[in-house]
Amino acid sequence: MNDDDPLPITIRPMTLADCDRVSEISVLGWQFAYRGLMPQPFLDALGAKDDAERRRARLARGDGSVVNLVATRGGETVGWAAFGLYRDGEVRAEDVELYALYLDPRHLGTGAGRALMREALRRCAALGHDRVLLWVVRGNSRARRFYERAGFRADGLEEPYEVAGVLVPELRYARELTR
Repeated sequence: MNDDDPLPITIRPMTLADCDRVSEISVLGWQFAYRGLMPQPFLDALGAKDDAERRRARLARGDGSVVNLVATRGGETVGWAAFGLYRDGEVRAEDVELYALYLDPRHLGTGAGRALMREALRRCAALGHDRVLLWVVRGNSRARRFYERAGFRADGLEEPYEVAGVLVPELRYARELTR
């Protein structure tokens, strides 16, 4: 696939019916993006079935504070993004955080990621937020380039994220929004 694909990309809210595919995309995304950056046995053990069950439960009891979007092309769900108020420990800040943006690796470079990002940023601004934050694994150069092209910049904060007993450094990125 490429940007010349004639099928349009549609961005819409995620539904319960999307949970299986979104979980599959999430697992495939982790396994693709973090190969060599996280312990391989951890990545190999990721399972979409258990993730989908947890995702359905969270979505069903959700209070609307987390927005989940899916990207579809030709009726197929190819990507997923989620955002909500920035998490600073147990304290919620006024900034919004992009919690996740993943594509099925077969759909990288198709414009689906850019469409998800544009819609997520549009919705964040429409909700009255001035800034979007996100965390990205330091060694994930593909994602860092993607976020930088979308106007995000590393703001100097770095925290380790523990994965299967291994500390994986994450960088915080920020982008100002205009309404």
